[in-house]
Amino acid sequence: MMNKGLILVDIQNDYFIDGKMELAGMDAAAANAGKLLGLFRTNAWPTFHIQHIANYEGAAFFLPDTKGAELNPAIAPLAGETIIQKHFPNSFRETVLLDELKGAGVEQVVICGAMSHMCIDATTRAAADLGFACILVHDACATRNLEFEGKTIQAADVHASFMAALESAYAQVVSCSNYLSGAA
Repeated sequence: MMNKGLILVDIQNDYFIDGKMELAGMDAAAANAGKLLGLFRTNAWPTFHIQHIANYEGAAFFLPDTKGAELNPAIAPLAGETIIQKHFPNSFRETVLLDELKGAGVEQVVICGAMSHMCIDATTRAAADLGFACILVHDACATRNLEFEGKTIQAADVHASFMAALESAYAQVVSCSNYLSGAA
């Protein structure tokens, strides 16, 4: 059995109701992420909380030292759990995530969080490219509506498209209940 680690990507207050970038289904996704976190804590498997901090001029959310940038209580880190701050969609870019995963002996990463079409996509692809076996828990991820050429693409369609693309070459995509039951 491979050593596993949980990567919780950007489950931060700005993505919830009354945040600066509310996502569709974020409460449900965070609840599932919390269930995954509970499993990892119970088994003393390593967890890695990723926190995006916007450090560019004109940023609209995840601003430094704001409540919106804080990790959400649904997955609040315990003392001793690793928190890694990032400034790019890819959780590995210019962070210590790779070193932390290697240091913990992780071979398989379980990924959840937000946004499906941005940071989840970038992080999953990078993890696979770095040689990790990837499991992506689709109902512990959330996204939002997007616009393209005057057309609104509904969040559910954005999410499904990215999960399908990632499943084709980068990750095993599973539901939270299947992962928790050991079916994944």
